[in-house]
Amino acid sequence: MLPDPPWPVRASLPPLPATSFDALLDAIAARRPERPVLSGCDPHAIAPAWTSLTGRQLLHAVSAAAALLQQHGQVAPGDRVAWLGLNHPLQIVLLFALARIGAVGVPLNHRLSAAEWAAVLDDCSPVLLLADDAHAAAATALHARRNGLRQVMPLQALHNPQAAQSSGTADASSGHGPALRNPLLLVYTSGTTGQPKGAVHTQGNLLSNMAIAAQVQGLSPADTVLTVLPLFHVGGLCIQTLPALAAGAHVLLHARFDAGATLASIATDRPTLTLQVPATLQALTQHPRWASTDLSSLRAVWAGSSLLPTEPVQHFHTRGVPVCNVYGSTETGPFSIALPSSHALSHTGSCGWPAPGVEVQLSDASGAEIGANEVGEVWVRAPNVVTHYWPDRPALDATGFFHTGDLARRAPDGSHTVVGRAKDMIISGGENIYPAEIENLLVELPWVAECAVIGLPDVRWGETVVAVVALRDAPAPPEDWPGACAQHLDGRLARYKWPRRWHRLETLPKTALGKVQKTELQRQLSDRPATGAWP
Repeated sequence: MLPDPPWPVRASLPPLPATSFDALLDAIAARRPERPVLSGCDPHAIAPAWTSLTGRQLLHAVSAAAALLQQHGQVAPGDRVAWLGLNHPLQIVLLFALARIGAVGVPLNHRLSAAEWAAVLDDCSPVLLLADDAHAAAATALHARRNGLRQVMPLQALHNPQAAQSSGTADASSGHGPALRNPLLLVYTSGTTGQPKGAVHTQGNLLSNMAIAAQVQGLSPADTVLTVLPLFHVGGLCIQTLPALAAGAHVLLHARFDAGATLASIATDRPTLTLQVPATLQALTQHPRWASTDLSSLRAVWAGSSLLPTEPVQHFHTRGVPVCNVYGSTETGPFSIALPSSHALSHTGSCGWPAPGVEVQLSDASGAEIGANEVGEVWVRAPNVVTHYWPDRPALDATGFFHTGDLARRAPDGSHTVVGRAKDMIISGGENIYPAEIENLLVELPWVAECAVIGLPDVRWGETVVAVVALRDAPAPPEDWPGACAQHLDGRLARYKWPRRWHRLETLPKTALGKVQKTELQRQLSDRPATGAWP
């Protein structure tokens, strides 16, 4: 018998952790004045070591940074301030300082090209760009070509212990309206379907997301959270890092993900929670030190993904660590649908239930809500969902729902399973085929490293189903690997859903955030023969 849903359907929004970011900062400082709240480490440094901020030190650092930005950076309420660099505690300091000023942070994805950074700066016109040492040259080059960018500042300039100790606290919303409505974070989508768009997160959006995420994950001052995913994305910043700080936990921040360093930190620093994505889950469970690493401090691993590969999840479950899931997007906080640890083992493959305070509707093409076991587009309405894109393009429909473009099926118990993107759905011979159903089965095979299923035009069927796979060297794939893949689908998937063509690539094209670029795959394969199983 399956367990009951983890919380009531359409549960109310949990209480906000504070009425503003400045009030939250005061609460953090009061809760842990002399204990570390935020520690940073670069595992690739010559001599890696943690640098920590206590609650009181974080408060003083924010005050000093806000003064510096206003006096020397000439940052005013409403201005945009961009930052470019690897994870660093000063990025959190910067975010709180911008909240105090009433300005807006624009984290740049350090994996993008210079042209892509320039497109973001052109769109939102920041007055200031802060960069770490590794990206100082790139920041200088961007400054040279952008007229609206007044200056570039080293991120380390925000660290001034002498100024911090003497700084007071400024009015966070002086002359700038209620803090909850103030825009604070401008996060650009990954651009898989075209020009990236900047989602505008207010303080209210972010505080609501913290309340939801903290309650679902059971975050408390007793937790130590290990953050290894990039803070330029809402996943790394908003699923655990900010909620953990709001809950009074201690955040350990790695400059970047490294599988060996992450396992070493789990064994040595004893975090209770960490957030991963499919690629990092794979890297951890395939690392030589996986089997020997003590995981006993972890009460759960959370994953930010609509679809999780079965193999690494089972590896964690075998070691007694539940892998929980969060479904969401840049626009939705991103804490929208969640699978908590109490249901992780019974609902493997599911995203879980709409989080407290989040309303989810599955809709058909006409906008009508559908029933259980049917597939529909995921619509989300919640206080952590942005209302618009920069500068004033609406993100919601007339009823306040955000249309995600993802397709999901709701089980009778109310849990949701994402089956793919609406734009990726394949219509072959009049039948709707959802790529995720096929992909989830193929990645169960030990020789399949990753795969993507796409549709290509076909005279007879309208579209034909094509599977593109990257294979591992070990274990060695069978010589007739397409046949072996098809055999694996037999009895698990209706035959009309089976791929009619198979292609092997060394790696699949991805965005800077690791999403497979299916449009690029379609372009690459469009000139291949319409028949013939594999190259």
